[in-house]
Amino acid sequence: MFKVNYFMLVIAMIFMNSCTRKIDSKDSELNALAERYVQLGLNIGQYDPDFVDAYYGPDSLKPKIDKLDVFPKDSLLSSVALLKAKLSAISAQLSDTGKMRARWISRQLTAFDRRIRIFSGEFESFDVESKDLYGVSAPVYSEAHYVALLDSLNKILPGNGHIQIRFQKLANQFIIPKDKIDTLFQITIAEARRQTMSHYKLPLNESFSIEYVNNKPWSGYNWYKGHFKSIIQINTDTQIFLDRTIDVGSHESYPGHHVYNLLLEKNLYRDKGWVEISLYPLFSPQSFIAEGSANYGVELAFPGLNKLKFSMEYLLPLAGLDTTNLDLYFKAVAIRSQLNYARNEAGRGLINKTMDEKQALAWMMNYCLYNEETALKSISFIKKYRSYIINYNYGMDLLKNYVESKAEDEKKRWEVFGNLLSNPVLPEDLLIK
Repeated sequence: MFKVNYFMLVIAMIFMNSCTRKIDSKDSELNALAERYVQLGLNIGQYDPDFVDAYYGPDSLKPKIDKLDVFPKDSLLSSVALLKAKLSAISAQLSDTGKMRARWISRQLTAFDRRIRIFSGEFESFDVESKDLYGVSAPVYSEAHYVALLDSLNKILPGNGHIQIRFQKLANQFIIPKDKIDTLFQITIAEARRQTMSHYKLPLNESFSIEYVNNKPWSGYNWYKGHFKSIIQINTDTQIFLDRTIDVGSHESYPGHHVYNLLLEKNLYRDKGWVEISLYPLFSPQSFIAEGSANYGVELAFPGLNKLKFSMEYLLPLAGLDTTNLDLYFKAVAIRSQLNYARNEAGRGLINKTMDEKQALAWMMNYCLYNEETALKSISFIKKYRSYIINYNYGMDLLKNYVESKAEDEKKRWEVFGNLLSNPVLPEDLLIK
């Protein structure tokens, strides 16, 4: 009896080892496909200068030959389709972790396909484009929705007349003097970092630098350089209002883009060797998570009335501005933030050709309450980045709802948030069933 059991045990061990080698073999194949994914993304980036937002992987995966004179649309699309097919073919035999990686890479490749077509001048509707690029399409709200929000804002704004003019008059009390901009961004980012460091242990050598730039379609940008370092650029084309100092500063740094990128680099690329993470393609589901988390991160770093308190105690005195009406201003800004989806409608209109630029300008001035300068800047952003705009509002809303459905207290929210920043999460994963 002993010999029979021993024989059966040996057979079972051989079978188990065989299965393990099979899984290991397929996971090794996944690593090779992940390298091809990176190579493909970097190759596309040779032609499309906005395609690669960051890359900190091995030099060996960078293109070995110069780009062709003509954009190779068909061959790139074929490469995307072939790589997706290979991922699908091995997926069932992968470990659970491997399946998660393959699924994430495949969704990113769907975005590659759509961006290649856009770069070639092949366009779809706003919602089809955003679904392919970012994995979701944003909800559509009627004009009546925005009218109701404006009515609630109208009730708290002082004075009479057009609501946009009255809001702008209030906001103009809190324009940061140009010679104070750097001081306020530095102190805001320092506070956001302090809050973040109280919840996360970040690499000792993480750091960032700030640059002030002009002639850009965005208000701020984080250029992640790898090795836990970022360059944060602040656009000074337009006037910078008090609330934007907090929002943009934290969004680009702590616990926003800088933290998101360095946690992915440390936890997935450095610690686990997942080479696909070393490439950040801008037009992809990854950006939905990046922008949504960066916006929600502002609420984590400055929860509740902390924005108001921090502004009252530190920012306004440093800027040399009066604190009168500050509470009212933050209440008005909170309502206006709900109007942010109106910018999506302008983007829909421009991309679907149901609005021209003049109509989009009027729409954003009426329903986003932008001044003309900001509305024109927003139109230039949409012309360049198209449906990317949904990542800011819908991205934040999905991420906020997900985190707060999992955690009621502040400490737990930071924990859930940190897990999202440290894993290959897809927008569909945030949809609460």
